[in-house]
Amino acid sequence: MLELTVNKNFLNSIREQVDKNMLWLLGAVLSIISCGGFMFFYLNGLGLSYNDARSHLDIGRRVVEGLKPGLAQLGSVWLPLNHALMIPFIWNDFMWHSGLAGAIISMVSFVITGLIIYKFLEEFKVGLLGRLLGVAIFALNLNVIYLQSTAMTELLLLMTSTAAAYFLMIWAKKDQLLDLIKSAFFVTLAVLTRYDGWFLFAMMVGLIAIRVWWRKGYKEMEGLLILFCTLGGLGIVMWFGWNQLIFKDALYFAFGPYSAHAQQQQLSAAGNLATKGSVFLSTQTYLYALAYNNGLFNLILAVLGGALFWFDKKISRDVRFVSAALSAPLLFNILALYLGFSVLFIQGVYGNTWFNVRYGIMVIPFIAIFIGYLLDKVASLKYVLIGLILLTMVISFTSFDAVTIDDARVGSSQKNVTEVSSWLHRNTSGKDGYILISVASHDATVFSSGLPMSKFIHEGTGLYWDFATKDPKHWARWIVMRTYDNSDETYKLVSQSGELSDYQLVEKYPFADVYQLKDQYLADLITKPVIGKQK
Repeated sequence: MLELTVNKNFLNSIREQVDKNMLWLLGAVLSIISCGGFMFFYLNGLGLSYNDARSHLDIGRRVVEGLKPGLAQLGSVWLPLNHALMIPFIWNDFMWHSGLAGAIISMVSFVITGLIIYKFLEEFKVGLLGRLLGVAIFALNLNVIYLQSTAMTELLLLMTSTAAAYFLMIWAKKDQLLDLIKSAFFVTLAVLTRYDGWFLFAMMVGLIAIRVWWRKGYKEMEGLLILFCTLGGLGIVMWFGWNQLIFKDALYFAFGPYSAHAQQQQLSAAGNLATKGSVFLSTQTYLYALAYNNGLFNLILAVLGGALFWFDKKISRDVRFVSAALSAPLLFNILALYLGFSVLFIQGVYGNTWFNVRYGIMVIPFIAIFIGYLLDKVASLKYVLIGLILLTMVISFTSFDAVTIDDARVGSSQKNVTEVSSWLHRNTSGKDGYILISVASHDATVFSSGLPMSKFIHEGTGLYWDFATKDPKHWARWIVMRTYDNSDETYKLVSQSGELSDYQLVEKYPFADVYQLKDQYLADLITKPVIGKQK
């Protein structure tokens, strides 16, 4: 009997130590998965497959290097947080060209998001097995592992939005003002990462308003909303102010020539916005994206888990209500497709290729949390469910089944700019003269060329761009553009100058043509920085 008691006490001691240090252990495991994922995709040449990943890296690099470096290079269309966080790393050539300067942000976000999922389930009183399964659903999703190995913005948004939802849930549970402030802080980070965060902010405002009105009345609601909106909406106000300061138009990011609105107009004119105005097609398209990213089986389990959670009387009504914030990505993406603010192609369903299918990964915190919750509530079936989930994971890894990789490699998110970028590297390296190019159209070419950012004259170089597009033969030795395409800003402006005849077409590629200044004009060519500090 004494031996049994000692053994029991020993086991309890081990269990207590494991519980006490679980976050550290889990963080270590997640870090290993993260680093392993990055190395695998880097060594296999997949980490930079998304054109957008290369563009994000270039934006960060232009802040520290180029003909007009500075914070203004953060631009207007893409929100700035991801690029700003790159600045401590992007100056290093290896970290720039390997993609690590951006991937490291995604990797840290991956680890933190996994820990937040664990904490969510812990607050829901889910047992250790359910908590670990929830984290595994997230961390062993091949689409997640791939995206966290890139300079894309999805993982940073997942981390900030999941943290915001977590602290909102804690506030609803404990009614401590500090938790609401923490939630507002992470919402501010989310709204500075992607526009999905703006919808999350609006949804959380609604959830807070209803919850406080129920419990404490209008006056208390008014005070808390003012506090939350002031802190949580700070990023939105800052973005309007930034656009007004830099581009003299607070709405430049929304309606400027490089905005999503301008792109959607082009797509609409080409008949590529079929989801616009159709609730059915918008919902169907996004549900397909969810299934491809997360697996249909996991999606069904998450819905069942969410339904059980909603009717679980052991969890307070307030907690169940505000946890609806986890569903914000689902609502946002369907609404964006319906309004024509977003486009998403599912090969064989809508469109003949993949495009933006990675948006389906944004609901994975919801899926991971409620599958973990479901496992805890159906104890008699838990081992069957774990077996089936593990089987789907094994199949996914052995078949290398990740739709985000397909999207990056062969979908519309990818453009093969290797030919033109290789030509630039071979024929302009070590030679005097600048390359005139629109980064709005050819940022992936700039990145893939391996040339220093100071070699290029682009929209962000201020007076260099203004002078070069009006009088190219004195400023640009080479011009890269899509001839006869007015959506390419370089062609649009250079063709108006009437000086394209001073150049000869040396190469013609599917995504861009390369022009070189004729030899007789080289004597008057400006090849060194001559413009002083620009405002």
